[in-house]
Amino acid sequence: MKKLLLPIVLISAYVSAQIPTGYYDGTTGLTGYALKSKLHDIISNKNINWHYGDLTNYYNQTDLDIYYDHGPSNTTILLDMYSEIPSGPDAYEYTTANIIGSSGAEGLGWNREHMMPQSTFYSNYPMYSDLFYVVPTDARINQLRSNYPYGIAGATNYYTFTNSSKISNSAIPNYVYTGRVYEPINEFKGDVARSLLYFAVRYEGKLGSFNYNNSANPASDTNPLDGTEERSFEPAYIAMLLQWHQQDPVSQREIDRNNSVYNLQKNRNPFIDNPAWVNAIWGQAPDSVAPSNPSNLTVSQNSAYFTTLTWTPSTSTDVIGYKIYQNGTLIGTSKGNSFSADHLTPSTAYTYTVKAYDNGYLLSGDSNTASATTLATDIYAKDLMVTKYLEGTSNNKAIEITNKTGHAVNLNDYRLSIQFPSGTNYYFPAPFELDGIVQNNETFVILNPEANFSCFTISQAKFITAAPQMTYSGSQYLELRYKSITVDAIGVSSQNNSSVLGNVSLYRKAVINQPATTFDIAEWDSYASNYCQNLGTLATSEAEFLAGKEFKIYPNPVNDNIFISGKTENIQTAQILDFSGKLIYTEKTPFKNKKNISVQNLKTGTYLLKLDDKIYQFIKK
Repeated sequence: MKKLLLPIVLISAYVSAQIPTGYYDGTTGLTGYALKSKLHDIISNKNINWHYGDLTNYYNQTDLDIYYDHGPSNTTILLDMYSEIPSGPDAYEYTTANIIGSSGAEGLGWNREHMMPQSTFYSNYPMYSDLFYVVPTDARINQLRSNYPYGIAGATNYYTFTNSSKISNSAIPNYVYTGRVYEPINEFKGDVARSLLYFAVRYEGKLGSFNYNNSANPASDTNPLDGTEERSFEPAYIAMLLQWHQQDPVSQREIDRNNSVYNLQKNRNPFIDNPAWVNAIWGQAPDSVAPSNPSNLTVSQNSAYFTTLTWTPSTSTDVIGYKIYQNGTLIGTSKGNSFSADHLTPSTAYTYTVKAYDNGYLLSGDSNTASATTLATDIYAKDLMVTKYLEGTSNNKAIEITNKTGHAVNLNDYRLSIQFPSGTNYYFPAPFELDGIVQNNETFVILNPEANFSCFTISQAKFITAAPQMTYSGSQYLELRYKSITVDAIGVSSQNNSSVLGNVSLYRKAVINQPATTFDIAEWDSYASNYCQNLGTLATSEAEFLAGKEFKIYPNPVNDNIFISGKTENIQTAQILDFSGKLIYTEKTPFKNKKNISVQNLKTGTYLLKLDDKIYQFIKK
């Protein structure tokens, strides 16, 4: 049966009616990788990430065949791109009940296919269960496809399937990979291309940590990612995806599926909503001129565990980012002209340089060198910390994490891990990876999507996931990790933790700034199950101020005297520090007979006022 395509002139009008108002705000006028990064921010915000096991039932909402062999009344038969025959009846069909693990022949059952192979991201969440590229397909074809890329089939054919899709040697023009590829039929090449391009946008910031084409023998590398966050794929592979996108335009099936997945995940595939964005991002022609050097690299803030760098940007107009080198080793990138190098060792000397790179990935020369020796100690937390743990009834599970490090933290290398028993042993399933930026003195919540707290809603959480990490019952050990390093722990590894973690809400004491490396219940206040007051808020919230537990400082900026409002009579010590952590001024029981602190002798600049365990930033005029 003929695929239902809307005329291309009607697609924009039809799809626009389905896009939530304001969803793509901020994209007007953007092109190239700036547009891609903006789309990443949009489609990565407040997703609902389901458990891999949930997908089977959701396919009855996203992947029913009402376009080829069945009409709108179909409520059971799945659409399988690997076996669908658009011009006639299919050789076999499936309902969700026909799921199997593996198969020795076509037509015996289906399973969940990762269009971007799960080996790419080590089967970690949220990538593992993203409905936009995890689809139902015939189990045998899925199995034979293995982790081979999609591609253009060459002369050496290994398998031809019932709908004429095939596995052959790669004939992608100008592509170094010569191994096997799976070529879908023309009917679905655009669907495949837009799914992979969605992956490149959704997981920008993580692509360089994935398993990509970087071996000593590129001709055998099956993964077409190239390690870049902006371009994402090898240039020859991008050219093929753009060709498939053009030759197989967005169909009604994709439009409907986009809307259905949005209902479940609360994010969208932007290339279905606006097909022109594909060429707007990847259709640019890079030049052959390396960008000019960044300059005036300086250390703007120095601490015990981090150093913040700033620089004057390159004057070249096609610069898309900067590479930062610490002691000659690449440690990160930045799209702007600042970067915080963190996880440093106190009392240690470091040197830094920065290079610009353009949209053709040409590098500038080095900036000047900036040097810094970290402080022996400071007022900031060493790393992110878990500040609340809620183990309530049913799916009422929430984890709050707070940044008190003194600088913005990129979450892309952080993950939440959980330990489950297996007989007499214990194991860690694949973790849930965080992403985005958390500002200093900002807190955020990871929530189970089926949670039903009385004082906290799904819309308030930063991360919403049914990954294994958020299905704990109170007996499991949890970790917050930076890469492979444990930075905070809830419970004790390899034991049943029900006595301290079951049916309880734990709130970390406000005085804890450097958590113990192992779980210490003395660092926590314990509340009843389902208690969630002030979840997702810092101790500096307006609510605490109104309750008389917080302070406000004014004016800011200040000339001569800072005034403090609130219940100041119990403050034992006031200190003023500069941003290097150097102590400038100390006063005991400062508000016994007054409400102000004199700063008239300070030089112009930015300082920190520490009132016992609370810290406020102010500017001296």
